Amino acid sequence: MLVFCHELVFEPEFATFVDLLRDRALQTPDRIAYRFLEDGETESARLTYQGLDQRARAIAAKLQRVLEVGERVLMLYPPGLEFVSAFFGCLYAGAIAIPATLPRRHETLSRLQVIINSARPTVLLTALSFGSAIEGRCGEVPGLNALKWIATDDFGDELAVPWQKPPLQRNTLAFLQYTSGSTGNPKGVMVTHGNLIHNSAAICQSFADTAESIGVTWLPPHHDMGLIGGLLQPLYVGASTVLMSPLFFMQKPLRWLQAISRYRATTSGGPNFAYDLCVSKITEASRQGLDLSCWQVAFVGAEPIRAATLARFADAFAPYGFRREAFHPCYGLAENTLLVSGGEKLAPLVFFSVDRTTLAQNRILSFPAEPTGQQTLVSSGQSLLNQVAIANPQTLAPCDGGEVGEIWVKGDSVAQGYWQRPDATQQTFQAYLSTGEGPFLRTGDLGFLHKGELYVTGRLKDLIIIRGQNYYPQDIELTVENSHPALRHHGSAAFTVEDDEQERLIVVAEVERSYRRKLDRNHLVKQINQAVAAQYALQIHAIALIKTGSLPRTSSGKVQRLATRSSFLTGNLEILED
Repeated sequence: MLVFCHELVFEPEFATFVDLLRDRALQTPDRIAYRFLEDGETESARLTYQGLDQRARAIAAKLQRVLEVGERVLMLYPPGLEFVSAFFGCLYAGAIAIPATLPRRHETLSRLQVIINSARPTVLLTALSFGSAIEGRCGEVPGLNALKWIATDDFGDELAVPWQKPPLQRNTLAFLQYTSGSTGNPKGVMVTHGNLIHNSAAICQSFADTAESIGVTWLPPHHDMGLIGGLLQPLYVGASTVLMSPLFFMQKPLRWLQAISRYRATTSGGPNFAYDLCVSKITEASRQGLDLSCWQVAFVGAEPIRAATLARFADAFAPYGFRREAFHPCYGLAENTLLVSGGEKLAPLVFFSVDRTTLAQNRILSFPAEPTGQQTLVSSGQSLLNQVAIANPQTLAPCDGGEVGEIWVKGDSVAQGYWQRPDATQQTFQAYLSTGEGPFLRTGDLGFLHKGELYVTGRLKDLIIIRGQNYYPQDIELTVENSHPALRHHGSAAFTVEDDEQERLIVVAEVERSYRRKLDRNHLVKQINQAVAAQYALQIHAIALIKTGSLPRTSSGKVQRLATRSSFLTGNLEILED
């Protein structure tokens, strides 16, 4: 059995984040906990630890007037400090927080409807400035008006006086983290206070942050990576963090690096695509003046990590102080609260070159040199305060050292299951190996362990199988994107549809705006077909060229392949006209 376990004794100093923040407010009351850059550049607000504690108590006292401990509270906020205060207000009230987001106007509110139907919240927390935006779309979500609305910026801190600390335990539910829905409908992951403390300790073990650390985050605060990695982890160590909206990062990635340089941030990161975006969108001229020598932990995760991306970013920003060893690949998922594996701070990157053809057969054949067919994988580090097993997803037998299988996790960071979904909870959170060992969390991710390092190769549900051969969609997508400069990086989706009882390959790809007026559709389609045929000996059944930014994605930027497939089949993609 191939099982790797990082055995460390974990004895938490605090049982909950309520206890932890209360202590921070007492010990370091004037330390700045959070700053917010309103336009991604201009600091518009800040919160000290004492100020956050007081604001959280005021919000909690307001909530305690209208709900009982354990009731659900829907949170709809734009990025900013009001979200931070409201989240801790829920924890201080003993309520179960449900961080969510209001989609853009052209997007449907189906995800929000699913969340409301599932969680049955009784209160909606929001900000005065955001309330009108929500009211304008209430007709799209039946039941939203039935909630009791509270604008948390509509009352002062004097309400903190009557606050009563609720009876919180490590096994008390803290919040419901609704999954991104990249491979299906969102489900509410039940995260306890103990899960949060345990996973924060695991992140701290990997990042080695201290109270002197400084973070910068643009990650969506309602998402597990943004909430736990970006907001809670700095508080766990007593550090300070600078926040900005994901929108302002996406519009101008330079803002992220400027904030790191300006505030001398030590810790910041995001998905693989964020680093690619910086290389492609930040010009040589605009890089002048950056000083990234302060950046010690540049974490990267949330999607398959590409060695080429890391190399491009390191080469592009080395003249401005960035050090390659700052890269910190890691792996996690909401069902494990967040982090599963990661490396040690400033440890060198670990790569493993494998045979592409053998990998498609779920076997590992390493390459010592640079032969044709090689694929270089990036290690996501070692397991942290948990146990990781690699299992055959069909037989449930442990995989040997040369096999790719499903990543299974066991430990105190594993959440309690899916809210009101007992069957899905049984299937995902209570898995047993054929040897009888368990229960494990089935992650749905494919990977393998080599010399204690975890390598993530793809999503089980996204795996493409044609004529009995396995193909990873992200590999095909990378080939597509590299076939012509008109195709947007991280802007394609590969999947299959059934036709004449056979699986047919479909490719959907975004075209860069600068190429749309002079687009030669036939030439572009030919280039895509030739590239995929040469690399994989596959014939593409259909290619859909779509507008930039219209590919279905999760809030954290991951491509939603199943949603793209559904839109393709229903004719709802924004196809570029001839």
